[in-house]
Amino acid sequence: MGSEMSAAQRAAFRQQMAQLVAGNCHDVDGRDMPQATALAPRRQTGPPWKTEAIFEPQPAERRRDPLSDTDEGQDAGQFTPLAPNSLAEAGIDEAWAESLILKFLVSRPIATGRETSQQIKLPFRITSQVLRRLKESQLVVYKNTASVNDYVYEITAAGFDRARRFMEQSTYFGAAPVPLSQYVAAVRAQSIRNRLPRFDQLEAAFADLMLDRTTLSQLGQAIASGLGLFLYGPSGNGKTSIAERITRALGEGLWIPYAISVASEIVRLYDPNLHEPLPPDGNHGQLRDELIDNRWVRIRRPTVIVGGELTMDHLEITVNKATGINEAPLQWKSNGGTLVIDDFGRQRISPAELLNRWIVPLERRCDYLNLPSGRKIEVPFDQLIVFSTNLEPRELVDEAFLRRIPYKIEVRDPTESEFRRLFEQTASRMGIDYRSAAVDNLLQTHYQATGRPLRFCHVQDLLHQVRIYCQFHAQPPTLTTEALDAAVRNYFAMI
Repeated sequence: MGSEMSAAQRAAFRQQMAQLVAGNCHDVDGRDMPQATALAPRRQTGPPWKTEAIFEPQPAERRRDPLSDTDEGQDAGQFTPLAPNSLAEAGIDEAWAESLILKFLVSRPIATGRETSQQIKLPFRITSQVLRRLKESQLVVYKNTASVNDYVYEITAAGFDRARRFMEQSTYFGAAPVPLSQYVAAVRAQSIRNRLPRFDQLEAAFADLMLDRTTLSQLGQAIASGLGLFLYGPSGNGKTSIAERITRALGEGLWIPYAISVASEIVRLYDPNLHEPLPPDGNHGQLRDELIDNRWVRIRRPTVIVGGELTMDHLEITVNKATGINEAPLQWKSNGGTLVIDDFGRQRISPAELLNRWIVPLERRCDYLNLPSGRKIEVPFDQLIVFSTNLEPRELVDEAFLRRIPYKIEVRDPTESEFRRLFEQTASRMGIDYRSAAVDNLLQTHYQATGRPLRFCHVQDLLHQVRIYCQFHAQPPTLTTEALDAAVRNYFAMI
């Protein structure tokens, strides 16, 4: 057939495609892939997004609403994305599906329908229908039969030409995007405002930290409110550790899409550097391939921590000009979890400028972002934002700003009794034989006599050095005065 390509033509075109996307290719989960396998195209043709179908009332016996809660009797707000039965239910038009498939077939010599389905994360019944229409348009051909109701496909010359035009706009051919409207509904169903932890759950989440009941109560109130939180106090007392554990109290699993379609563009949301995948829960794990929409991934509720490197650019949608891929900003990626602004006041932007950026999102629980095309969109702002600082908050911002952050919790130095108790607990956990006389000498000689303040972090840091000292001198791991004195000489030099 005239539409088929010779081996030489195919090799030459694959080289062109490889040059087009070289160094900018990623799998659907963000990992590097060989040659042309990368991330998402902007839609150039096709009708407007068909998102309304997913919300139309449907007979219960036919299917459940993919954005509804799970069966009655389960936790309120539990969310499971169900596989769509059609492109309309998926909220994606055929032009998008064709572009993803053609670009995928450029990246490898041949592929079965099921392999293509796994790549773009749409059910096989939908993918096979799109492939059939591509064959009718002579953009792909059958090379062989595969398993039942499946074929081995190869792209044609006409298909290569169309894929090249798609590639010039964007190199993405990972998971098919989820419409923004469906994502918003999913955030609502899994919102942190639906998670009201009990006091015993807080105690479990912070079990490895030494916090008094007053501090735990304050943290619980802040989590329940879903509003901003200031953690302040001297360095070394666990502000960052507290912020990291706040997310534990919100529950474990959260469903997010790999990518989102909005205003004819794709924004990549899933970030393997920030999001930790989890297996499907026990109720649905065995039925995942048939019932679960694989464009979504179940992750541990995220804890996104940024420090002095934070700039305003990190809070906006960014685009890789070489690939045409839009990347969601940090606060969008932290939805459903915790966003920690560590070392607040030490960023390259002023505290007032940074807090000004959060005023509207904190009050309205939504954020307004600009797409590279210039269009402004509204997205959910559903995380607990934590400002952690060693500085006094009133020295950073004025009273009006502080009122907008309703919870301020001081993380103080430990008392002597807390310090001793933490030493004993940590030594036991590390397998070090605890001796109270060594701690008595430590407090008298190296703290009280020098006026050095106690810090929670000192305990573990000193015990690590004690363990190494004992290993080096071939001694059993024991908390002796000699070992602690050696640790102090190393640790507090120049401090």
